[in-house]
Amino acid sequence: MKNDAFKDQVYIDVGCYHPFNGNNTNLLSDKGWTGINIDLDFHTIDLFNFVRTRDENIQAAISDIDGEKDMFFFHNRSAINSLSSHKTQKPKEIKKIQTKTLNSIVENSRFKNKKINLLCIDVEGHEMEVIKGFDLKKYSPEVVVIEFLDYNLTNIEIHNLSIETVISSNIYKHMIENNYHFVNWLHSDLIFVNNKVRT
Repeated sequence: MKNDAFKDQVYIDVGCYHPFNGNNTNLLSDKGWTGINIDLDFHTIDLFNFVRTRDENIQAAISDIDGEKDMFFFHNRSAINSLSSHKTQKPKEIKKIQTKTLNSIVENSRFKNKKINLLCIDVEGHEMEVIKGFDLKKYSPEVVVIEFLDYNLTNIEIHNLSIETVISSNIYKHMIENNYHFVNWLHSDLIFVNNKVRT
């Protein structure tokens, strides 16, 4: 039985990858939350359409423009297919694909007038472009979870990151400028909370 206290809670998951494995919104969905799941891979969205029937599940490349960009393709169902060229591996091919902004996705969804409780972004190095294409001040998600890896490192591993790198990053600065507070760091995910909901 779903808890009625959770029935109006909304998430947006950009780079959702899999409805169960390593997914930030799986347990929330089980609790009755609904939202938008977005991924490049149509296999992923087919699976979400089967499992998350209450959600809007969208196959799309999210960036800072509604336009066209290069997609670095490794293989179907790959977790590292991305619009970012920051890869240690060579892609199988580079494809031209159409991109959308997160603003346009939300505006054309049934959630456009809903309060967003959680926004997750994990797009393999293209996170800054995704967040630039989303009006944080207009939609004001309460919590934002965003992947951050330092692609300037020779060995891109979580244990090689430093707090100094995080604080000097464009992602951190952008979030602070848009009324968010950095509250936690879990593995490669930075967690920000909207100042409006902090007490």
